[in-house]
Amino acid sequence: MSDAFSTRVLNVVSGTAETVVDLTRECEAFLREAAGDRDGLLNVFVPHATAGVAVIETGAGSDHDLLAALHTLLPADDRWQHRHGSPGHGRDHVLPALVPPHATLPVIGGRLELGTWQSVCLVDTNMDNPDRQVRLSFLG
Repeated sequence: MSDAFSTRVLNVVSGTAETVVDLTRECEAFLREAAGDRDGLLNVFVPHATAGVAVIETGAGSDHDLLAALHTLLPADDRWQHRHGSPGHGRDHVLPALVPPHATLPVIGGRLELGTWQSVCLVDTNMDNPDRQVRLSFLG
């Protein structure tokens, strides 16, 4: 692989409850190795049909607010045609339409350019699959 492109897969255990997992530190650690002091783009991709990537504030309640909003928009009940898995699991397959499975972020001088309160997060409402992968790719 060339110096212009580098990639790594993170294995994340998201647990058995709906969750928002902050991946910012892992993204920054990857960039320290992959980007050096170069400019480029970090792509964060979740290769799952039932998880997404969000750039949000964490630690002040916004992560819980996001899960509450998703629960309101996508209730875990029997309305979903997609019916395998736990009750209401069909809603997990709709999640990536609202919280996309990817984000592309600017990297300047080897550093992730996030706003003051922004974090890169895995959003996972699927309680049936706690083992997730997140692919980080740097293009410089």
